[in-house]
Amino acid sequence: MTDQIKQVYPGQVHSTAIAADTDADRRRLIQAAAAVGLAAGFGSLVLPRNAHAAKKTLKILQWNHFVPGYDKWFDNTYVKEWGQKNDTEVIVDHVGIPALSTRAAAEVSAQKGHDLFMFLSPPPVYEEQVIDHREIYEECQRKHGKPVPLAVKSTLNPKTKKYFAFSDSFVPDPINYRKDLWDEVGMPAPDSWDDVLNAGRKIKQKRNIPVGIGLSAELDTAMAMRTILFAYGGSIQDEHSMVVLNSKNTLEALKYVKALYQETMTPEVLAWDPSSNNRAMLAGKISLCLNAISITREGENKNIPGTPDIWLTQALQGPVRRIAMEHVMDCYVIWKFAENIGGAKKFLVDYIDNFRQGFLGSEFYNFPCFPGTVPDLQKLIADDPKAQPHDKYKVLGTLMNQATNVGYPGYANAATDEIFNTWVLNTMFAKAATGDETPENAMRQAEVACKQIFAKWRERGLV
Repeated sequence: MTDQIKQVYPGQVHSTAIAADTDADRRRLIQAAAAVGLAAGFGSLVLPRNAHAAKKTLKILQWNHFVPGYDKWFDNTYVKEWGQKNDTEVIVDHVGIPALSTRAAAEVSAQKGHDLFMFLSPPPVYEEQVIDHREIYEECQRKHGKPVPLAVKSTLNPKTKKYFAFSDSFVPDPINYRKDLWDEVGMPAPDSWDDVLNAGRKIKQKRNIPVGIGLSAELDTAMAMRTILFAYGGSIQDEHSMVVLNSKNTLEALKYVKALYQETMTPEVLAWDPSSNNRAMLAGKISLCLNAISITREGENKNIPGTPDIWLTQALQGPVRRIAMEHVMDCYVIWKFAENIGGAKKFLVDYIDNFRQGFLGSEFYNFPCFPGTVPDLQKLIADDPKAQPHDKYKVLGTLMNQATNVGYPGYANAATDEIFNTWVLNTMFAKAATGDETPENAMRQAEVACKQIFAKWRERGLV
């Protein structure tokens, strides 16, 4: 896998490729970054082309969007126009998902890097390295109304009262399922997690096509396992940031995932990356997955056969509640060591002013954290000429109100962030599913890890 680094100049885009570093261990990443002096990762150089070159520079790092149309709009339209209006040379560097944690650790180690850095989940472990983003929220709220609670719970530390990030958007995470296969076994659209197990079992027995929900060390698995855990009434912490993972509810969720894996899936999910479920669904190799609309959008844009058979549903009902994790939570941070803090703040405020164009550029992938920026959202998603049927994406209007945050039912914090990025829950569910550990032992091991992580961050005053 390679990461595309795009250097955006007025009227010109350059691209080169560098190898991705997928090591998720933060300490090793920081040590490695310090050793190489960031020479390979941050060699972007902007040279004035003439005497009228921009006087200021703004450097932005974000992911390679799963919907290419968004990057096209952001890089080639919005960024260029903003740079011209603000007499600023804007450089946008794009990396793949696995490289985001690598880059963040490297920039903090060097105390040098980008002015704006975008994460795909809340980054409270970096609270001490970033500015307070409160005034950005306040200005956007003054202009567009209140943000969704999901954004606040993903970027505010209630203990320190600091906004450690700013979220412009989030991505709903619907169930993607093959309607033709479900019809074939006489099952209606999935409405509960029990439906997934029952229909998945029948489809695998009849057609040898498995369910495709990841059980590996990657982002999509982390979101899916939390969705199931929450639906079963379990959670890592309570509203007061106390670890409550060891519970009857968590145990029932583990037993469910074990049955789902053993009766409806195959071992391939143990080694999946964030795009594996996309590829598998579009290739007709799985009957169901939990993913954003990047799957159906790619199918529509590339005219992939079978795409009209991929349908979407709202959050599934569990024994305790109907709930879903957001698929990704866009969280921008402005480092304390950023060279253009003022420009970065203005860029975010101006971006929210133009968010409706971003929503359209993402083809309904990025949902607004400030709903007032897309007042006609429900109308847009209810009638999309690309979709078959045209109201395929209407369900996202319901799902966006069912989405919750990484730290549910509390706020995202440094402990839940470390647990998320060291795949503690992914590992717990995978061990129970494969039989490497009993569900009880897997839960106890994860509880020990969670308590140790919480104790560390509590001692530092961030939880």
